[in-house]
Amino acid sequence: MYDGADWSGRKPNQPFFMQVQLNGGKQRENENWLKTGRQRFGVTDPDAVQLPPYYPRDRVILEDWAAYLDAVRQTDRQVGEVLARLEREGILDQTVVMFLTDHGISHARGKQFLYDEGIHVALAMRGPGVPKGEVREDLVSHIDMTASTLALAGVPLPAGIEGRDLFAKDFTPRDAVFSARDRCDETVDHIRSVRTDRYKYIRNYLPGRPHLQPNRYKDNKLILKRLRELHAAGGLDELQERLLFSPTRAEEELYDLEADPHEVRNLAADPAHRATLEALRKRLDDWVAETGDRGASGESAAMYDSDMKAYQGSQEGPKAEELKRNIALMKAWAAEGK
Repeated sequence: MYDGADWSGRKPNQPFFMQVQLNGGKQRENENWLKTGRQRFGVTDPDAVQLPPYYPRDRVILEDWAAYLDAVRQTDRQVGEVLARLEREGILDQTVVMFLTDHGISHARGKQFLYDEGIHVALAMRGPGVPKGEVREDLVSHIDMTASTLALAGVPLPAGIEGRDLFAKDFTPRDAVFSARDRCDETVDHIRSVRTDRYKYIRNYLPGRPHLQPNRYKDNKLILKRLRELHAAGGLDELQERLLFSPTRAEEELYDLEADPHEVRNLAADPAHRATLEALRKRLDDWVAETGDRGASGESAAMYDSDMKAYQGSQEGPKAEELKRNIALMKAWAAEGK
């Protein structure tokens, strides 16, 4: 990816590190690509799709989710092609292969948000040093890939590295993983979370803003357009309205993932869960301090203006006007202390 577009350019027997970028679920927006995959694998029946309870069983949303599943099958085929090539070249058994994604499905509570729909991603590995046929249930963070690849390559881990080598003899499983979301494009937000094997604690630093703030990129997707149409027409149930379109958010959210895997019952105000809330609140406070997390305090107005000037310069026509309106709204909310 950085020194060449393909590992075929390496010297004989030269070790290599290759990052293969696949488009995954994003390809569901490419009709030609999706048509090719569906001709080979068939089409997922939208009526058979199981949606989280905070999404309505609307045709547009069902078809998009079905297309996402079809795109996953296409991605599986592409991964198979990479493995088949390594095997043809006689280096499959010498190569560690890691498959992972960078975020969950790009729906209203997935990509860009810290619910499990957005942060629980795929991870599958094979190769020398990787136990065969093993399924692990321990918590893993993306930063563990850095430590693991360095260790597999025989490179000593730098002092202070936060990632953990997943295959180290002295490996200690994580008892919690941390996630963060800050500004995405023009849309300002600051959210942090800590997740254990059972509980999720989320802190919203800007609770005065709605969950679905305006965002030019996401608002041009069919699913968001349809959700906003249903909201305007009163076509959502109480749960969907509350979770997706409430004008404000709770400062803290706490979910019991065993009893409530879809994260719809916020237990932060429940006295029966106060001890868990306080423990996870402290875990997050400690992580913010230990990592020197600067995002929670927000970026300066000067940095926002500088980035938005560059971003606006890349847009034209209606997109540019929509972006301009959103930026003005972000500034207005900031001036109001929201």
